[in-house]
Amino acid sequence: MRRRLINSTLAVVLVVIAVFGITLSVVEARSIESSAEDRLDAEVARLLGDTESRIAAGEPVTAEEMRPLAPADRFVKIQLVGRAPVLIGLRPDGEVMEVTETGVHGETVTVIQPKSVVSDEIGRMVTIILVVSLLAVAAAALLAVQQAHRVAAPLTDLAETAERLGSGDPRPRYRRYGVAELDRVADVLDASAERIARMLTAERRLAADASHQLRTPLTALTMRLEEIIATEDADTVKEEATIALSQVERLTDVVQRLLTNSRDARLGSAVSFDLDEIVVQQIEEWRPAYRSANRAIVHSGRPGLRAVGTPGAVTQVLACLVENSLMHGDGTVALRTRTTGNQAVIEVTDAGPGVPLELGARVFERTVSGHNSTGLGLAVARDLAEADGGRLELLQQRPPIFALFLSREGDGTE
Repeated sequence: MRRRLINSTLAVVLVVIAVFGITLSVVEARSIESSAEDRLDAEVARLLGDTESRIAAGEPVTAEEMRPLAPADRFVKIQLVGRAPVLIGLRPDGEVMEVTETGVHGETVTVIQPKSVVSDEIGRMVTIILVVSLLAVAAAALLAVQQAHRVAAPLTDLAETAERLGSGDPRPRYRRYGVAELDRVADVLDASAERIARMLTAERRLAADASHQLRTPLTALTMRLEEIIATEDADTVKEEATIALSQVERLTDVVQRLLTNSRDARLGSAVSFDLDEIVVQQIEEWRPAYRSANRAIVHSGRPGLRAVGTPGAVTQVLACLVENSLMHGDGTVALRTRTTGNQAVIEVTDAGPGVPLELGARVFERTVSGHNSTGLGLAVARDLAEADGGRLELLQQRPPIFALFLSREGDGTE
């Protein structure tokens, strides 16, 4: 491409120089010839005037008298009536330019110069035009190389950017080149890189969220299956199997919720539901795990609250909080329901060391953890709460109190 740009630029310059150079040479050659003829005419007229003045004054017209008046580089011939011609200078050989005029007394004055004088001047003029043309071609070649580099280098850079995108490196480069068309291509590539980066981030986030969120219901389901294996009582098997089925349904809801949030976190199916049912379900689901850890999980607070949201999302948030208390807390875990304004609140607290003072609200950030865990649980829980129109907050660090705020269905009482 660079070679084509350079060749095309030089071709245009050469054509322009050829056309104007030839035209200028012809015009200048004619101008030089015309100027030479005018000079000869002027010299002849001047010499004829001097000759007439001498004749009128009775002064002699000889070669010695007229030599100082004649041009040094010309051959002059003065022909008087009835006398021998007066010759001044040497007659040139070859082609000559000659001008003759006749005076009032019948005398004639002829001035001759070699045509090579005009040819030499024309040659110098042509040489100057050629030198200027060569300088113009050199300057055009330099500019063509610079312009070719200016155009080809950005194209090479854009090709490298496209190759990087194709190889899985979606970082935008934000490079601009001062050429509108190339900058437009760069804008499109950067926008594509940002979209690809967002897609890859969403996929990685979905994978991490799914790994974390599915772990809890799978753990609970495993415990129920272990209970079924360990018992021979038919009623217990039936009860545990029923709970296991509900956990499978919850697992399905978790998967559906994760897929929905990965497409659009604003999409949801908010309904009015009984908050106590969610709380009791979580207590029953986690009680075996707490019993195995020689700990208790209890429920208190205002009964009969109805909230507006997605039961599946609220269940996942509570499960995350209860699991965090089991893994990182200590003592009895208490779930308390209350109201504040037009919101229903579920508080989860335990007697453990709580959240380190240096973390504070950063505990909800991804990869931030004070207990060498993944740091995803609370971040995912907050995302789920916000996507459901609620919010998850850390009300107290030691002992820890996490609160889930949900929109409350009005019941006319406080």
